[in-house]
Amino acid sequence: MKTYLIFAISLLSTSFTFSQTVVIDGVPRDTSFALNTTYQKELRYRPYIEPVRASLPDNVLANEGVTYKTVENAWGKHELKMNIYRPNDGKEYPVLMMIHGGGWNSGNLGLQVPMAQQIATKGYVTIPVEYRLIPEALYPAGVEDLEDAIEWIYNNAGRFGIDKEKIAVSGCSAGGQLAMLIGMKNASGKIRAVINMDGISSFVTDESINRAKQARNSNKPLPIDAIWLGGTYQEQKKNWEEASALYWISKNSAPVCFINSSIPRFHNGRDEAIALLNKYGTYTEIHTFEDTPHPYWFFRPWFDPTIEYMTEFMNKILKNKR
Repeated sequence: MKTYLIFAISLLSTSFTFSQTVVIDGVPRDTSFALNTTYQKELRYRPYIEPVRASLPDNVLANEGVTYKTVENAWGKHELKMNIYRPNDGKEYPVLMMIHGGGWNSGNLGLQVPMAQQIATKGYVTIPVEYRLIPEALYPAGVEDLEDAIEWIYNNAGRFGIDKEKIAVSGCSAGGQLAMLIGMKNASGKIRAVINMDGISSFVTDESINRAKQARNSNKPLPIDAIWLGGTYQEQKKNWEEASALYWISKNSAPVCFINSSIPRFHNGRDEAIALLNKYGTYTEIHTFEDTPHPYWFFRPWFDPTIEYMTEFMNKILKNKR
């Protein structure tokens, strides 16, 4: 394994810090967002929280590091991976593709593994998936990867006991934004349900537009969303709108479960999206945890009720219990 260090600026939320990008086997990765560092940060404010670690249940099979796509970058070839977890029996199950967060810049599929392992015990095939991040490629590369991952799951469903007519997608933070986007576009109709955990539904808000504009005018680093989208709203209007799920809602859009923290800015575009989905008669539901940090899904006491909200919603939509 070859590892190189590159000096970089990492921007999370509206602030920025200096960090280093690590190139591992031809893949540049920002290391600023990880469970341990997030835990230490949140522990100062909520000393009662408990991080949830990966632990494969006895009745769950794991097929990890499966390549679904190979791309070229400046350092060579990058094999994009996914992990596949399923009940240890011969039955066919609905599938949930799971998208990690990290501000489109950091994180990895491992962040979704604890949740994936537990949801697999509820009668689902769960698939945390890798996609290209800012150090490697800007928008729309990551979106294209995730849409290709859906196609791969559909085309390889028989190999893993997946009911290809029952595909759901979930995501946390930036992953929630991406899950919402591909589920609202849903041109092929393959996505049947979306679970959005604190991911925005629109970049086109006064708050986001003004924050990026002010940074540009004062020669400061752009916020991370503007970096991912290639510039400010004034510079990249098409990208800002095209990457906003709100602009894609139609009769093809999938039902959505919103699971939110108590921080309003991570709900941007949610209410407008629900209003549009209601016009098409598309089912939505909202669950909000009061007095919670943004990355609540990593920690107890919120991890277990999050699993329950997710599986209850998928049971309604995918198992026809609604």
